[in-house]
Amino acid sequence: MDIGTVRGIITGLLIIAFVGLVWWAYSKRRKPDFDEAANLPFADEDEQPTRDTHASREADSRHDKGDRNT
Repeated sequence: MDIGTVRGIITGLLIIAFVGLVWWAYSKRRKPDFDEAANLPFADEDEQPTRDTHASREADSRHDKGDRNT
């Protein structure tokens, strides 16, 4: 077996894997899961976004040290 044959076998396996992945992604059985995932950004969240306290402490620490260059 030479390198051309090995490359041809690998290419064939990758084509089969690609076709299998496309078939899985577009199967009707997966559609409800993908529709649900597509609507996740629009889902209501009960929690309010929290303020990043670490970043605000760094900015406040400059004023506490007397740094006037901010």
